[in-house]
Amino acid sequence: MAIPIFKVDAFTASVFGGNPAAVCPLDGWLPADVLQSMAKENNLSATAFFVRNGHGAIDLRWFTPACEVELCGHATLATASVLFREFGVEQDALRFQTKSGELVVTKRGELFVMNLPARPPAPTEVSPNLLPALAGPSPQEILAARDYVLRYRSEDEVRKLCPNMEELKQVDRFAVIVTAPGEDCDFVSRFFAPAKGIPEDPVTGSAHCTLTPYWANHFAKAELHARQISARGGELFCTLLGDRVEIAGRAALFLKGQITI
Repeated sequence: MAIPIFKVDAFTASVFGGNPAAVCPLDGWLPADVLQSMAKENNLSATAFFVRNGHGAIDLRWFTPACEVELCGHATLATASVLFREFGVEQDALRFQTKSGELVVTKRGELFVMNLPARPPAPTEVSPNLLPALAGPSPQEILAARDYVLRYRSEDEVRKLCPNMEELKQVDRFAVIVTAPGEDCDFVSRFFAPAKGIPEDPVTGSAHCTLTPYWANHFAKAELHARQISARGGELFCTLLGDRVEIAGRAALFLKGQITI
């Protein structure tokens, strides 16, 4: 069986930056264990698989090297870029049916704009091994939604964190987000999910479903400019819309080819 594959760098205008995602169009769904094996073989933080469902929408699923996830922003953006640019989709909006409900992506100039559910963080009890695993200065605040959110004083503190990934695997949340006010943007972040096969994700759309409402409340404004300051780095434009967020970014195609299984 031959399956097309596209590799797209998301949240960047040029290759070798942002977050690489694999995108695989399918004629129909393969068994989940086959999809998981393909994602593990790709060894990227996410592989997206989509099937046109014949009713004007597209069924979309995402897999890390270790598991299927219910929401992945950068692989959604990558999929939209493939459909708009490589498949010549002319409609104004793409409607994806996912485990997180319907997700709509529109094209606005060079930006792909995703409408995603907001996940505002709230006070939480803290896993006792969380702060020792991060081995850095004490954060100013610890909250959680799906992921822990730790706010630090400065971009420099966030940049210098060197987490112990084996210890982070033991925390009781999907992932850990660290964040602080930015020097040339509203806020910066990093994202760690070693238990899910992603030690540090280069740029994480789903994390901004939590960071956008948090920083929108902090700055008392709805539109925010964000950067994820991983080694590859990425840029996001975020807008809070009540219980939804818009997360926009660019994408660059790196590779297209074929998987044979």
